[in-house]
Amino acid sequence: MLKKIFLILLLLSPLLAMAQGLEQISEELDDDVSGSSDIFSDFNEDLEASQVLEDERFYRYGRFFSVNLGGGFTTFTGNRGNAYDDNHPTFHLSTNYFMDFQQAIQIGVEYSKHTMVLDTKTNQYRDKNVGAVQTDMTRVFVGYKYYVDTADLGTAITYSNPYFIGRVEYWYQTNKFVDRPEFQKQKGGGIGSGVGAGLEFPVELKKAYVGVEFLFHVVNFFDKYTQDYRKVPGLAGSTYGFEDLTGNALSIIISYNFTW
Repeated sequence: MLKKIFLILLLLSPLLAMAQGLEQISEELDDDVSGSSDIFSDFNEDLEASQVLEDERFYRYGRFFSVNLGGGFTTFTGNRGNAYDDNHPTFHLSTNYFMDFQQAIQIGVEYSKHTMVLDTKTNQYRDKNVGAVQTDMTRVFVGYKYYVDTADLGTAITYSNPYFIGRVEYWYQTNKFVDRPEFQKQKGGGIGSGVGAGLEFPVELKKAYVGVEFLFHVVNFFDKYTQDYRKVPGLAGSTYGFEDLTGNALSIIISYNFTW
């Protein structure tokens, strides 16, 4: 009888040990779940702390606003580029609002002047030569600037503050017939867009920068498809002309940026 009892206890002892171990593991899991630690809360707290540190760093080292005064060059491609002589410089005025180290919103205005000389008769002006046509172009724009993260790049690149920019523009255009004051001025506008890149070199950190910006513009000029300046085959005195004034714009702006 004693031998049977001993044998039963011997067989049950591993099962009892296993049950005790499972109970201990269950208690530890309950402690982890019911305790103050929560992996999701901890993750959110880490994100919030990181954001707070980034905000503090921006408020301490970042730029908030800038006013940019500059000048440069505007030219054209296609038939418009062939027709125009560019009267440099282009004038630039804008302001930037910095959302963080890498993003800024830009609002501004630019002005350029161009001249087309037609010492010939054309489709619209068959009785007399047009002469000089002076075109004033004023564009207002809103842009988004994205500054490249240069933390892992060289010092020279870091201090140049490279960025990409995209703009929505509206071009106001006035054509004046300088040699024919009896002709009425032509006025109109066109929606355009600009994309490009730029660099900003610090003169004094957080206070003054020199910027260089390159832009390619696509614009729907009101006289884009005009046939006024076409050559008239067979008409005496009509020796050349332009089928239309299609073409895109290119600009380079150098600015001095006052920063706060």
